[in-house]
Amino acid sequence: MRKLIMWNVITLDGYFEGQTNWDLSFHGLVWGKELEEFSLRQLKSADYLVFGATTYKGMAVYWTKAPEDEGEVAKYMNQIPKLACSTTLKNADWNNTTIVKDAVGEVSKLKQEGNGDLYVFGSGILSASFMKAGLFDEYRLCIAPVFLGKGRRLFLEGIPNQELTLIESKPLSTGGALLTYLPQEKK
Repeated sequence: MRKLIMWNVITLDGYFEGQTNWDLSFHGLVWGKELEEFSLRQLKSADYLVFGATTYKGMAVYWTKAPEDEGEVAKYMNQIPKLACSTTLKNADWNNTTIVKDAVGEVSKLKQEGNGDLYVFGSGILSASFMKAGLFDEYRLCIAPVFLGKGRRLFLEGIPNQELTLIESKPLSTGGALLTYLPQEKK
């Protein structure tokens, strides 16, 4: 059975994006050799990358034209099958992409097939839908050591109350921290 895993870099005050779309400048505070190696391990275990429409569009623009220094990460980002979850998206130009209209239904089905992992990157609204449906098996967060004060929060109001168990924590030499949580009923 596949696992659905949330992966996000967030600020200490809970933002995954600054005040404008794609303001991810705080990612530079935590990026380094350790996070690159962690990212590659995740990508190598991925059967699918799952995105909401807005995140999909931004990721497609970036990764199809990724700078040369993105090397191996770019290779995986471009070759792994992707789900673009949207009721309005008409076409998907990023290779290996399938558009799905019923994200909760399709991901529920995919979790039952195979043994690899499904990763949700960014995609706050989509993540809230998956949280409400109880689909996440794991939450992986990289905490950037900064308070933004404004922006888009990852965890939206209205998500269900759920206790989590910390199963791994790793400080990064950049000052960030990697945290992995399991929903308590998934222990």
